[in-house]
Amino acid sequence: MKKAKSEMTDELRTEYKRSDFGEIERGKYANRIKAETNVVLLDPDIAEAFPNDEAVNKALRYLLEVAKTSPRLTHRPS
Repeated sequence: MKKAKSEMTDELRTEYKRSDFGEIERGKYANRIKAETNVVLLDPDIAEAFPNDEAVNKALRYLLEVAKTSPRLTHRPS
């Protein structure tokens, strides 16, 4: 026999009071999370060209190698 699903309501249980939780602040930790992570969002056209993170890393490593072997790309003329 299946249990009947209880209806979800948008109210707190009787043992909780809204005043117990303090002021709600949306995105309270957003800046801290942004500063502590290294997530990079790619533009849609770039993301389409790379199927996964491994492909992005491989392309960037290749670009770094090319830059190291090409003095004109890494050193500015004086």
